[in-house]
Amino acid sequence: MKKPSSKIREEITRLQEQLKAAETREAERIGRIALRAGLGESAIEEGELLAAFEDLAGRFRGKAGKATGRKGAEAGGDTSAPAAKVASGAHANGAGEV
Repeated sequence: MKKPSSKIREEITRLQEQLKAAETREAERIGRIALRAGLGESAIEEGELLAAFEDLAGRFRGKAGKATGRKGAEAGGDTSAPAAKVASGAHANGAGEV
């Protein structure tokens, strides 16, 4: 028996709420880790920080692909360099956001 469209809509709404809750938990976890690492106290541009996170995610997924959010990204090279760059500037000044 097929589900009526109203039941499907209810299921979609319920799943969207579950997705939002899961994303919130993940964001809070990553945010807490970033704060412990000192990223909350840094003045890192969002694009640069995104590129570093993309490189980091690629390392953990086993990919050697370069991030798209970084200016002047080149093919090849060490994928851990952006993360080290971010970490070394983590205490530049207290004006950064997470």
